Amino acid sequence: MPKNRLEAFTDAVIAIIMTILVLELHKPEGDTWAALTALGNRFFIYIVSFVILGIYWNNHHHLFQVVHKINGRVLWANSFFIFALSLFPFATSWISEYINSLTPEITYGVVTLVANIAYYILARELVNANKGHEKGLKKLLNNYKKSYLSISLNVLGILLGYLIAPVAVLIANIVILMAWFIPSRAIESQYK
Repeated sequence: MPKNRLEAFTDAVIAIIMTILVLELHKPEGDTWAALTALGNRFFIYIVSFVILGIYWNNHHHLFQVVHKINGRVLWANSFFIFALSLFPFATSWISEYINSLTPEITYGVVTLVANIAYYILARELVNANKGHEKGLKKLLNNYKKSYLSISLNVLGILLGYLIAPVAVLIANIVILMAWFIPSRAIESQYK
């Protein structure tokens, strides 16, 4: 299968996930500024989740800029990645209603953790599928420091959310979001 089919499919699925995400953002209960500000948590969580999905989409795009081959393992890793992302509308809707409750916060953290693990697995499978095909590919994709940091921060956020305050999960996710906001400079510089 050409890689462009996989990219197009993933783009479509992420677009649908983002659409579902915005459909969960309901209109205010009135026509006043107070009614709009009453959406505060819902709108904030929507923005966080939308940006997270956008970052995943951007980084997925950059991953596939540097690879030439895909195989069955990449297809399954990508399917796992898409599955993880498909849980964001559910987790976002739940946490936006109960932002200070432990179970929705932990669920949101676990969804993000699973998505980070899925992205890491996808990157590893892409490196394995493209061994020997392009010198430097392993160097571009094999630096998993950001993935290790993200997964560690996810686990730390979940633990702190459980032990100290549920909102720690969301704070950890925002820190992770900031770390991934700028795509890999190595890939950017090679494909300008």
